Amino acid sequence: MAEVPDKSTNRQQFSAMNLYEKFEHVVILILGGIIAVIVVASMWTLLREVASSVFLNGFVPLPFAKFQVLFGMIFTVVIALEFKRSLLVAAERSFGVLQVRTIVLIALLAIVRKFIIADLSELSPLKIASLSGAVLALGAVYWLVRDQDRREAQNEEL
Repeated sequence: MAEVPDKSTNRQQFSAMNLYEKFEHVVILILGGIIAVIVVASMWTLLREVASSVFLNGFVPLPFAKFQVLFGMIFTVVIALEFKRSLLVAAERSFGVLQVRTIVLIALLAIVRKFIIADLSELSPLKIASLSGAVLALGAVYWLVRDQDRREAQNEEL
């Protein structure tokens, strides 16, 4: 279990920051609060949609389009949670504002969400190819950043 930081340590860290770092920290906390509200609203909408789609219809099999909508809503919540987590890491000052790896992961999740909710029969081949190319490029960037982070961690151990 993670150790809870002492409040006096947090005050000391905050007072040691320069003006811009304090501003950045306050903005991150406000964004975190906004994203928390978005997550709660998204979860409420998702729960309401599942209840109306599944429970009120007497467990009748749902059409594929309804599954796409539900999974799109789930990915929206996952993306918001990942973004919130990245802001919490930034607020703890473990890294810079946001890590590149986290941003790439969020972008990958957003594109995967697009693939899930899209009706591929209605998308043009060029758009499918563009989204696929974006997934490949982001996957390559994610792999390179992860590999670099692993090498840096190995060098720190030595």
